Amino acid sequence: MSQTEKLREYTIKGIEKGLIHIDGKKEYVTYLHQNKKRKYTNPEEQVQVETYCKLVLHYGYPQTHILMFESVKMGVSTKEADILVYQDEKLEKPYIVIECKKEDISELEFKEAVKQALSYAHAIAGTTKFVWVTKGNKEEFYKFNKDQKSQEQTANIPYFGETDEPKYRFAKNGFYYENKQGASKKTEVEDLKEITESDLERLFKQAHDALWAGGELNPTQAFDELDKLIFCKIWDERNTTVGQPYQFQVASDETVEELKAKIFGLYDKGKQKDPDVFSKDIDLTPERIKSIVEYFQAVNLTETDLDSKGKAFETFLGSYFRGEFGQYFTPRNVVKFTVDVLPITSEARVLDTSCGSGGFLLYVLDKVRRQADIHYPKPEEGERAGRYYNDWHRHWHDFAEKNLYGIEINDQISRVAKMNMIIHDDGHTNVVTHDGLYDIKTISERTGNTGFKENSFDFIVTNPPFGSIVKQVEKSYMQITEHQKPYYNLAIKDVNWIDKKLKPNHKTTGRENQSTEILFIEQAHHFLKEGGYLAVVLPDGILTNSSLQYVRNQIEKDFRIVAVVSLPQTTFTATGAGVKSSVLFLKKHTKQKTKEIQKLQEKIENQIASQNKLKENIDDLQKQKKEKTKDLKTKDEATKAKKKEITDEYNEKITQFKEELEEIYLTQKQEQLPDYPIFMAIAENIGYDATGKTIPQNDLIEITQELKKFINSIEEGTDHFFV
Repeated sequence: MSQTEKLREYTIKGIEKGLIHIDGKKEYVTYLHQNKKRKYTNPEEQVQVETYCKLVLHYGYPQTHILMFESVKMGVSTKEADILVYQDEKLEKPYIVIECKKEDISELEFKEAVKQALSYAHAIAGTTKFVWVTKGNKEEFYKFNKDQKSQEQTANIPYFGETDEPKYRFAKNGFYYENKQGASKKTEVEDLKEITESDLERLFKQAHDALWAGGELNPTQAFDELDKLIFCKIWDERNTTVGQPYQFQVASDETVEELKAKIFGLYDKGKQKDPDVFSKDIDLTPERIKSIVEYFQAVNLTETDLDSKGKAFETFLGSYFRGEFGQYFTPRNVVKFTVDVLPITSEARVLDTSCGSGGFLLYVLDKVRRQADIHYPKPEEGERAGRYYNDWHRHWHDFAEKNLYGIEINDQISRVAKMNMIIHDDGHTNVVTHDGLYDIKTISERTGNTGFKENSFDFIVTNPPFGSIVKQVEKSYMQITEHQKPYYNLAIKDVNWIDKKLKPNHKTTGRENQSTEILFIEQAHHFLKEGGYLAVVLPDGILTNSSLQYVRNQIEKDFRIVAVVSLPQTTFTATGAGVKSSVLFLKKHTKQKTKEIQKLQEKIENQIASQNKLKENIDDLQKQKKEKTKDLKTKDEATKAKKKEITDEYNEKITQFKEELEEIYLTQKQEQLPDYPIFMAIAENIGYDATGKTIPQNDLIEITQELKKFINSIEEGTDHFFV
């Protein structure tokens, strides 16, 4: 165990109460009553220390009733039982057998540990009544009776001085009432405990592995089912009142079918309240449900620190969203940078048009939550603390409920995004499952969410899928007819301005297909208010390919280009993609500004066409070509070759003339269009390498500070100082 790693709750209490001693380097532990020294660097020993201290301090068993590391005769061999609890100080009547294992053992290994502990109980026999098997983050308890050859799982062991174990192990505020012999009795038990980031990350992974190990479920199905059970868990935590036992736990004298019915009941209630999160029923055997309940029943997900549970779930998501689902997961350092530089507040309306697992939305929510921390610093106690808490909670929760929106086309990934938001204490209300490229009215009507409106969002932060193609024959929003104005200008087949001058009556036709990332730029323009910001991760080809100049022209008309931040080639390698990309920051022009730019572009085009006698020169070249080939009518090979040579020569002259005019156009445009500074930066390192491993170098940290200043200067009207 490292010196910086935090000790467990009962281990700390055990040191304070003089039950154990751990040396300064955390290498050795001494059990003081038995004067036994053991290696604390052994992960199994850490679980045993915590269990021993809990046995004494929580369950109340005297140290004089406990033996550690006791030999157990198993036929001809001898084994070592971790902890034996006796009914008497003479240590003659064994009562509880306890087996401890390290946390990272598999589900199969845990089952073997249960068999091992029960075999010890059989060997010791006599008055043994209970067996407790623990690996720290998962525990099972059994009632044992050798004479009746029975071993029934139960919820707990009895507290010292009690003959029966409590029916429930966990209740809100640590107690519940039950009827015994016609009277109501208060039973004190455990409340749920907060959990550290590393422990929660391990819990997510082990629970997921427990579901898909053995091949009955694939990892994707296992993830989906785990999501449903976490949903039940959080619902139970939020709806259990003080003095009630939690439902998301294994109770004494409860069959796995009864536990399943209880969990299904939680799920149905949660679905009634949040029907948009899950539509399908839980599809797990009772035994698998029980296994997951045992992992999470002791943990308070609601009260666990937001940063800890958020990072734990993100890390788990990051390991899961590789390969097939890599496109739905944006690296967190990129997300953090993008959100940090934007002046988002609780008053802003924010959207991610292709939200994937919800990373951008979560960081936006976290940004507003941190602003609440500054606005409402919370006193520790008293009435004022409660009032400040309510103001603090309302500040970010109202934002999450009313101002934060996401669209995701993939149903399963959309559920992941919603669950990600729920785990972070809300914000899932306006995450909808739909194709984000449909016209906004259709999205609003089909999802029943009236918050999706044109010209209504202050910020859009998004990483649209790269390389996906939308075909005209498949999507109505790509289609163009005589009576239907195209929804996307970028769905229209591009006609160079020169060709438009040569053929002014050119018929508008639609493209056969278009890349989704290109259409998402224009969709963002539909959604944004005038002056609103778009921050979008895009493949570099959109910024550099000559064939995509028409896209850049459209961007130039619709937006002010605020910044371009180039990301390293390896940015998406760890999630299964290798496309070189950048983050593009744009600010939507007013309609008037767009019209002015369009008119100026047309003016430049007309000037160049007139000054360079565009039509006359092209007509003259075409006429010369026709003149030189008019007598080449015979069909012998030599004549054909000569005609082709002349035709190619004049076609090349026409192309060269057009290219010269295009160069003049670009130069004139740079000179005549309104000039403004653009922030440019190259991030060579972003905090992790191509494998996803964390590295100390992260250029985005410095870029964040500079770009934040630049954007603030735009908002304050002082950006001319950056020229």
